[in-house]
Amino acid sequence: MSDKKTGVFEVDEDSMKTNKVEQVSSFLISLVVMFGLAVAMLFLLFLLQMNWQRPQEMILEVEQIAGRGDNAAGFERDFDPPGADEVEQLQEPALEQTLQMVTDAISAIAASMDTITSATSVSGDGTGQGDSRPAGPEGEGIDGVHRAERWELKFSARDRKGYASQLDAFGIELAAIGGGIKTIDYASNLSKSPTARSGTRDQEKRLVFTYMANNALAQYDRLLLQAAGVPLKERTVLKFIPKPTEDQLAMAEKAYYLEKRSKDFRVGDIAKTIFECRPGKSGKFEWVVVDQRYRNKNPSVK
Repeated sequence: MSDKKTGVFEVDEDSMKTNKVEQVSSFLISLVVMFGLAVAMLFLLFLLQMNWQRPQEMILEVEQIAGRGDNAAGFERDFDPPGADEVEQLQEPALEQTLQMVTDAISAIAASMDTITSATSVSGDGTGQGDSRPAGPEGEGIDGVHRAERWELKFSARDRKGYASQLDAFGIELAAIGGGIKTIDYASNLSKSPTARSGTRDQEKRLVFTYMANNALAQYDRLLLQAAGVPLKERTVLKFIPKPTEDQLAMAEKAYYLEKRSKDFRVGDIAKTIFECRPGKSGKFEWVVVDQRYRNKNPSVK
């Protein structure tokens, strides 16, 4: 009888043990997984803390400030002459209407006399009441200071070319008026090749500024106008601001007010806003508000 041998699988126990390479690779994989989870958690926290609300767009309202124009200063307002459609109301009334009007006039005569006396004592001539609106272009609106008087523009330039580059960046035209010449003579493209053109006063609606003192920049204005061939003898030099630049200044003024003064923007509160032209981050020039002063509407409050 022969012995039968059954097959036996012999296992090498040494091959089942982990070697150092496998241990190091497992450790590195664990580190990568841990770092990945940490980054994912930080990114999730970043998303949760972000403000997903869209920033509200700042709206620039049309500025309407009252002004008396060429009218004389006063305490109230002179009456306008009646129009053709109002003449019918001036016809002689009936008897009963006349009696009622006399009664009403007697009750109000004291107040009327006070008003006329006050205006006359100050003006010194006649009984006209003048115009109670503040100085500025004639129009109706809120009590405030017009932009041409409220804004002050500062340019920081080392030479004439740098100054001209700032003017060209905002489309500002130099001009000369007066001196017996009826037209307004402009100069543009100031930093490269100044060119001249002429226009009439009734066509000009832009905001205008001028230097009140004779400084280096005022001299640059005259030199740039001369380079364009604009006559300057006995003439006044002006800067005309285009509407897009005027809107940029108005937006900067409002943003500064909302940040520094109040969240309720009231243009009538502002007495002076000082802007400075500076190089921006993108290399272009920009307007920055460096100071803003406010009106004291009540003289008793300091």
